[in-house]
Amino acid sequence: MTEQPNTLGLKDNTVLLHRISDRLAERFSGIFTAETVERYVFESYTALARTAKISTYLPATTEHFANDRLNALAEPKGAFASEVPEVLFVCVQNAGRSQMAAALLKVEAKGRIRVRSAGSLPAAELDPAVVTAMAEKGLDLSRDYPKPLTDDVVRASDIVITMGCGDSCPIYPGKRYEDWDLTDTANQSLDTVRDVRDKIHDRVKALVASLLRNSDLRKGEAPS
Repeated sequence: MTEQPNTLGLKDNTVLLHRISDRLAERFSGIFTAETVERYVFESYTALARTAKISTYLPATTEHFANDRLNALAEPKGAFASEVPEVLFVCVQNAGRSQMAAALLKVEAKGRIRVRSAGSLPAAELDPAVVTAMAEKGLDLSRDYPKPLTDDVVRASDIVITMGCGDSCPIYPGKRYEDWDLTDTANQSLDTVRDVRDKIHDRVKALVASLLRNSDLRKGEAPS
């Protein structure tokens, strides 16, 4: 058994975390050892617990976060073949701009691009104005949560788009990096958040067109 970190609420959730580890170990059987999976589960819990205001949903968000990190870790190893481009949006708190960009890209890409988001210093929850502004577009972010930036998700990404996170994002050769200069939505009015949302949407549409056109050309298909 691996040694687990001592963090707030960990003792009460240890049994649940072991159950999560067992489920994910079964899913990633033949790719990662049970010990590796367990370490990622407990590390993910610890990272999320640092900023969580309410611990009720921590086990559920931990399972989602650990699963995504393990998927990201498996992709460079060739365990999971990725036939679509992968984009990572990074801002400071992962509570506004990067969350909106990820949600809008998922809609525009229609499954043809894999999308993640993260924060260099994640907040405890999404900005309420951001949730409201996205709901106006028919997108429910009420169950989304800020995620810490981890090395594995950067390695798995083809394109890393930063939004004011400075030098905190690791740089790897062979990846495409962009910085979108957009107003930070933290503590802004709803009108300002709407304006940022619409600017992000315009950039996302251009990004989708570029990525899918390049993907079609690599496959030898005529551009539409």
